Amino acid sequence: MERLDRVLAAAFGELSRSRLQALVREGQVLCDGAVVLDPSRKVGPGALLEVAVPEAAPAEPQGEAMALVIPYEDEDLIVIDKPAGLVVHPGAGHETGTLVNALVAHCGESLSGIGGVRRPGIVHRLDKDTSGLLVVAKNDRAHQRLSAQFADHGRSGDLERAYLAFVWGMPEPRTGTITANLARSHKNREKIAVVREGEGRHAVTHYRVEAQPDADGIVTLLRCVLETGRTHQIRVHLSHRGHPLLGDDTYGGALKTKAVKLEEAARAALLALGRQALHATLLGFNHPRTGEKLRFESPLPPDLAALLSALSRKSG
Repeated sequence: MERLDRVLAAAFGELSRSRLQALVREGQVLCDGAVVLDPSRKVGPGALLEVAVPEAAPAEPQGEAMALVIPYEDEDLIVIDKPAGLVVHPGAGHETGTLVNALVAHCGESLSGIGGVRRPGIVHRLDKDTSGLLVVAKNDRAHQRLSAQFADHGRSGDLERAYLAFVWGMPEPRTGTITANLARSHKNREKIAVVREGEGRHAVTHYRVEAQPDADGIVTLLRCVLETGRTHQIRVHLSHRGHPLLGDDTYGGALKTKAVKLEEAARAALLALGRQALHATLLGFNHPRTGEKLRFESPLPPDLAALLSALSRKSG
């Protein structure tokens, strides 16, 4: 005897277990001709199971046509090189104009009913003002398998995620690891804060110095690799170590006075940036259907490339 939801998950691999549990509770599953409403019910060998999968509901939100940079796309997934300023998922204050709106319009009928709704499966996210690579699933199977890779954070697989971050000052040591638990700030629920051991969620960021563009060592370009994927993790960890991101008004506002030490061209480039200087430059994972290793790299976008150039420019 085995749980009904486990039997269904083994038989219908294209549907996630949570989706199958929902179908059971909705009365869409028959066992030997009778409706079953309990996903944990035990079923024995030879039981006749029938599953009715309703057509996916109309997309919410609606599709909105917009230009996307797409390094890769197939029937299972789509990789996006997201520009800064684009919100990934609709929410309070951002009901339209999001990446999800764009994907619904771009993918059309190729999207399957993830969670019962015809919409792309957001596997992971980037902050609104963080640019770079992210992958979106097009069907339940791809969503389930990609999510498992991201949940594991590459500890037992091939998931790779690296970011380029412009920070104030020079971290010591120049190659290192930041381990500090994170949780919602009690003072400001929109911010994440470092909390003591035993509280919050375990978070680990590895970093190394990629370049020191300005001769005075005011700014450093770091390459950061995530071992965990918490909200605002890189931004909070680096700020906690005393090296917040350039342009990060949420976690680095106290060091704005450092900008006066920059050359005029660099100050102008930083002012024009208008966002935290963080870019998701590398994304690698195993294809959810074939198992093939896919690996994508994204160079610095124009605004960060202009900042790097200005920082590297010598005066007079």
